[in-house]
Amino acid sequence: MDWHTLPSLTSLRAFAAAAEHRNLTKAARALNVTHSAISQQIRGLERRLGTRLIIRTQHGISLTTQGEYLCTGLLEAFAAMATLTENMSKAEAVRPLLVSATPMFASAFLMPRLSDFMDDNPNIELRIQSTIEAVDLKPGGVDLAIRYGTGHWPGLQSKLLLPGCLTVVASRDLIGDRVFSDPSELLDFPLLQEHASIEFDLWLEKVGISPKTKRKVIRLPGNMLLDGIRRGDGIGATVPAFIADELKSGTLVALFDDPIPEIGYYLVTLPGTFRPASKHFMRWLSQSMTEYERNLYRWKPAHLL
Repeated sequence: MDWHTLPSLTSLRAFAAAAEHRNLTKAARALNVTHSAISQQIRGLERRLGTRLIIRTQHGISLTTQGEYLCTGLLEAFAAMATLTENMSKAEAVRPLLVSATPMFASAFLMPRLSDFMDDNPNIELRIQSTIEAVDLKPGGVDLAIRYGTGHWPGLQSKLLLPGCLTVVASRDLIGDRVFSDPSELLDFPLLQEHASIEFDLWLEKVGISPKTKRKVIRLPGNMLLDGIRRGDGIGATVPAFIADELKSGTLVALFDDPIPEIGYYLVTLPGTFRPASKHFMRWLSQSMTEYERNLYRWKPAHLL
C-alpha cells in the first residue's frame, strides 16, 4: 500500500463523523474538537480529492453523490477498525499475565506472597516462568521479567528491585558452633552452587582460593539450592534477603558477606505502554518489595569482607 496517497486520518474521521450525524456541531462534539476544526478538515479533504463532499443546509449538512459514496465506505472501514481494536483489547485483557523470574527469586520471594496478589486481583490469570535464561520480551509473550545482573539489557528498561550481596551461609545443624575465620575453611564442606552461576566461584577466587583447588561441589537449581542450604546439605551463597527469617532465628549463619552494588535483581520490561494486568503486578511487586526491605532483618556476619 502506498500510504502517501491516502488523505490524513484526521480529515477522514472528521468527514465520517459529519456524514454520520449530518451535522458539523454534533460531529465536533463526538470528536471533542471545535466546529471550525471539523469544517477545516473537510475543506482540506475536498481539496485533496478534488470534489465537493457536503452541502450546508439550514439544519445541518447534506452529502453530495461523491460524499455519499465516500461516507458508505468510510463508515464500514471505521466500523471494521473499531471491531478489530476492540477484539484485540478484549483478548489482551483476558490473556494470562506471563512473568519470567529466576528460580531462586520465584521460590524465595514470589511464591510465599502470590496469594496476596491473587486475593487482590482475582480476575488476573498469572503464569510464572521459572528459568535462569534471559528470555525475550515481546508483545503477546512474556510481559515482565525479573533478572539478576547489572540492569543493562539493550532495548529494555529495568528497575532495581533488590541490590546484590553475596552472603556465604550454612545451617547451624551442619557447622555446629564452629567459627570461620578464613574462607579456605569452607572447603571442609560440600559447596552448593546454582546452575550456570559463577558468582560463588568468582568470590572464592577473589579471597584467594584457586579454581584448581580441590573442592566438593554440588550444582542444582536456585530453588533447590536454598532448600539444600536449609537442610544442611552443604554451604552455599545467596542474596541475604532471601533467608532473612532464618538468619534472624539463627537456624542459618552468615559466614562471610560481600556486597555487590553494581549487581542485583531487576524488574525488566519493554519500553512503552503496559497492559492493565502488568501495571497491577508491578505496583504490587514494588509495594511488596518496600515492605520486605522495611522488615528485613539486619545481621552481622562472622567475617565482614
